[in-house]
Amino acid sequence: MTSPLFFVEPGTLTTGSVVLAGPEGRHAAKVRRLRVGELVDVADGTGALAHCVVTAVAAESLTLDVTALGTVPPPEPAFTVVQALPKGDRGELAVEVLTEVGVDVIVPWQASRSVTKWSGPRGERSAQRWALHAQEAAKQARRPRVPTVAPLATTAAVSDRLAAAALAIVLHEGASDPLATVMLPSTGEVVLVVGPEGGIDEAELATFAQAGALTSRLGPEVLRTSTAGVAALSALLARTSRWA
Repeated sequence: MTSPLFFVEPGTLTTGSVVLAGPEGRHAAKVRRLRVGELVDVADGTGALAHCVVTAVAAESLTLDVTALGTVPPPEPAFTVVQALPKGDRGELAVEVLTEVGVDVIVPWQASRSVTKWSGPRGERSAQRWALHAQEAAKQARRPRVPTVAPLATTAAVSDRLAAAALAIVLHEGASDPLATVMLPSTGEVVLVVGPEGGIDEAELATFAQAGALTSRLGPEVLRTSTAGVAALSALLARTSRWA
């Protein structure tokens, strides 16, 4: 069984001794009930990873001895999922499962047919929840790098990202080419666009096609927006060295 993973602020991991405090220390001491001598991993969310052993336990913190410290390089190719805003809490579900599978960047997208709208304080809270769910899912999956949750994107911003990608794919049930036939690059950024429950409208499809994106379908079934991305991402990752 792999060691439990906890996060500290970026740039704070060093050799020697580390005190795990705050919410992470409280979770380790009170929920996980870790004891002296147990092994844990500590990451800063940007690639730094320390293998540690618990040397002291307080009420809401742990003292750790760093036995090895290194950096996990960014994986190649990188996978970005542009996720149209789903209804209710399905956005958080999409973030969780995408993170557990291996997404590198999640871009929330205000599609024209998105029922949910992010604006004002509500939008800020929603963005914070997505980022929190990404970190919690990364901890669960033992990922030292937490996926980036980008700012809310317009269709124009998504189009710019697609144009700059090594490969850009738009999931669409009406596409003639299956996702399984798409040729993947070994490096660079692969951007996958997942539309809203009502589908991507024709104007958006035309904009994305002009940016160089391919349209692909998963299969005969029509998936929800909160599950289509993870199904497609899994299918693509299985064909890369990242899952070798």
